[in-house]
Amino acid sequence: MMARTCARGAAMASLLSPPPATVLVLLAAAVSVAVGLPAINVTTISFEEGYTPLFGQDNILRSSDDRTVSLLLDRTTGSGFISSSMYQHGFFSASIKLPSDYTAGVVVAFYVSRPSVALSALYIACMHIPSVRASNGDVFDKRHDELDFEFLGNIRGKPWRVQTNVYGNGSVHRGREERYVLPFDPTTEFHRYSILWTPAAVAFYVDDVPVREVRRSPAMAGDFPSKPMSLYATVWDASNWATSGGKYKVNYRYGPFVASFTDLALAGCRVDDPPPGGNGNGGGIRMVTALGCAAAEEALRASEPAVMTVEKQQAMRRFREQNMVYSYCYDTLRYPVPFPECDVVESERRRFKDSGHLRFALRQRQQRRPRPRRPRGPRPITGTVV
Repeated sequence: MMARTCARGAAMASLLSPPPATVLVLLAAAVSVAVGLPAINVTTISFEEGYTPLFGQDNILRSSDDRTVSLLLDRTTGSGFISSSMYQHGFFSASIKLPSDYTAGVVVAFYVSRPSVALSALYIACMHIPSVRASNGDVFDKRHDELDFEFLGNIRGKPWRVQTNVYGNGSVHRGREERYVLPFDPTTEFHRYSILWTPAAVAFYVDDVPVREVRRSPAMAGDFPSKPMSLYATVWDASNWATSGGKYKVNYRYGPFVASFTDLALAGCRVDDPPPGGNGNGGGIRMVTALGCAAAEEALRASEPAVMTVEKQQAMRRFREQNMVYSYCYDTLRYPVPFPECDVVESERRRFKDSGHLRFALRQRQQRRPRPRRPRGPRPITGTVV
């Protein structure tokens, strides 16, 4: 079975090859120019320089130059990788191309954590979702932090949706979720997704455009992520919830489902690995001192992604007006008391139900094509023929 999986993956290698770097730069620049924003200057690294396989190794395909990795989900397993180090704040980024066709029940995640026996068992149990997130649930039991991009598959003809999550100190019961539809087809080309995490704020970027910002406030207390995290990327089967609440399941006739990652970037203050015998509450981590991370955090705060200009704020507002379909800030059924960081915009609030979902489904504008005129034959000749 594994041999067939590897052979199938090798046969797909030509389909998984990334476009040239110049094409990726031009694509990112074109998207940014379209909204009047400069492209973010990102220093990329190879897979070996910053990452290691997490699970499903036979379903992880690496390019010959080691700068692109593809994760496969098939009947046997999903797959995933993790950063080699934990980070105390940072900028985490990748250009991702999602699986195409029928992808109901499939999740791709990009997020921030570190593997343990318990966490690995969780992935083995789930076995099938693509996602990227940052988390540390294995090190800080019951009080972990997490930042997520979760890409939720759909039935044929329906768009992928992306969900962002912000969890701090185990606050999963106070999930700060937002969900959007993407203004492009994420299955045909690579698009960049980035997570910025500083002591003052968290920001999510799509193609250099900020789509969400959560600024730290005293009222958030421990709900703001503050403990070291690692980066994860996974693909797995979330048939029980991902598409229409579990109504549509993964159909492996359309597999394997392939999520490809390139332009990998990690920046921030690295934290030493925990020594053997850690107690599971974070005490085993040799935390770097505040002074040790001061220079890295100062550089992070001064970096282009961390500076939220007026132009970025305007672009973020446009994206949210056009693409956001759920926000916890407007979900008064789950959260009667508003969250302290929610910047409620009255004109925006009126577009959402009390459940936090958009009142009217977003429809892509379709340009009306003029109907082709039917060719006319020669007009009949009237009058007297001489």
